[in-house]
Amino acid sequence: MSTNIKTIGVLTSGGDAPGMNAAVRAVVRTALNKNMRVFGIRQGYNGLINCDMIEMNMNSVSDILQHGGTFLRTARCLEFKEEAGLQKAIEVCKKVGIDGLVVVGGDGSFRGARDLSIRGIPCVGVPGTIDNDISSSHYTVGFDTALNTVSDMVDKLRDTSQSHNRCSVVEVMGRKAGDIALHAGIACGATVILVPEKPFDIDKDVVAKINLALKTGKKHFIVMVAEGINYDSVQLAEDIEAKTGVESRTTILGHVQRGGSPTVRDRVNASRMGYRAVELLDKGIGNRVVVMRDDKVVDFDILEALNMKKEFDDELLAIANTISL
Repeated sequence: MSTNIKTIGVLTSGGDAPGMNAAVRAVVRTALNKNMRVFGIRQGYNGLINCDMIEMNMNSVSDILQHGGTFLRTARCLEFKEEAGLQKAIEVCKKVGIDGLVVVGGDGSFRGARDLSIRGIPCVGVPGTIDNDISSSHYTVGFDTALNTVSDMVDKLRDTSQSHNRCSVVEVMGRKAGDIALHAGIACGATVILVPEKPFDIDKDVVAKINLALKTGKKHFIVMVAEGINYDSVQLAEDIEAKTGVESRTTILGHVQRGGSPTVRDRVNASRMGYRAVELLDKGIGNRVVVMRDDKVVDFDILEALNMKKEFDDELLAIANTISL
């Protein structure tokens, strides 16, 4: 299908996530295969506003698959939220000749893509965030790598917890979504998993479980918590120690969760979604988000995607609670 989209830009926005490079690589090479010109835009929407970009060729994205982060770099851009910033971005697109954009990022990045699409620059979003918190997608680029990073670090932490008969409260990322805590908690055999989606009572849901495990002879514990729970993780460790007598310490894993070489799953899914994004633009279709649903690549209208409700896996949490002791 012939369209007027002959030149596209690609940018990464919001928090970095392992696999973003794979998505950009797929976008660039798919577009070049379709005889499009491609510009890599540096530092997200900041680069679009300030015309900080470079034209890409096949070699521009060689040997980036194995690297974490984003070689295009990323940033949050407050100016882009204002009409004046949007108009600057549109003028840059007209100046350079960019007919459409692929935006790799989270919901905030997709809102920017929607705003540009409404104003005549077709955009397609690709979900890249380790939190797996995009409502429209069952899977986001970077999630699997983050899980493997957390699992590896908690396995190491368990060695010292076991040596000291200690409870380790491990705080992982996830302000609004507890997917990292839930999945990594199961993978690491956590005694307790706390997520922002489910309110909890410390005596019933934490202390009682640890005391029950103590009666079975267990002497060391992992309590996995998402950063978005309504409880300070350092205070939680202090309260656990006071109520159970088990020495407790808090470990906040922080931004190390965003780093590292992306897993095979992240590389493959990022490539699939990046390819689909260019396919849509090649057909003249914008204002879409490419997502994973039941391991299939599909796309939704951006506004429809933003209005979807995030599904929480209650069954998986029930499994965790059943096998956690």
